[in-house]
Amino acid sequence: MRVAVLVASTREGRVGDEVGRWFVECAAGHGGLALDVLDLATFAIPARYPAEPTAAMAGFAKRIAVAEAYVVVTPEYNRSFPASLKQAIDCAYAEWRAKPVGFVSYGYRAGGRYAVEHLRDVFTELHTATVRDAVCLDLLEHDCGNLGAGPHAEGAGHAVTTLLDELVWWGLALRDGRRARPYCG
Repeated sequence: MRVAVLVASTREGRVGDEVGRWFVECAAGHGGLALDVLDLATFAIPARYPAEPTAAMAGFAKRIAVAEAYVVVTPEYNRSFPASLKQAIDCAYAEWRAKPVGFVSYGYRAGGRYAVEHLRDVFTELHTATVRDAVCLDLLEHDCGNLGAGPHAEGAGHAVTTLLDELVWWGLALRDGRRARPYCG
């Protein structure tokens, strides 16, 4: 299954790239997944929407279209997700439909859970199926430079497996559904 992994943070000094790398390493061991990392820091998505999509916007939408499932790696900023992620999400519309979305979040204390809750609303509007379980990393408990070690590593690894198992189940079910009949939305 083709899975797009969106690394949402574009801030200087971010840990999103480290969290994204860790997730991709974990996911690579799951099997049956073709991962496409879309690091938003590498896309020139404009802050203001032009009348016609830019090449970067069109390229992003194309990669969203070919994916069969998504994992969003997002920080929590002020109890929500970053504006860069919302801009990127809005580059596509029908491309998201009838596909599953999972979340890997990080932050302090809440582990990014507030960002995930906001994203669930956004992705519901785009006719996706968000998976129940998420990976939520409390940066007070995890060393982002070495997420695979330490006292909380086993729990984080188990959370990744659970997320991917759900994502694959929904991804296969929705793939079969899209093949059987066009989505109605």
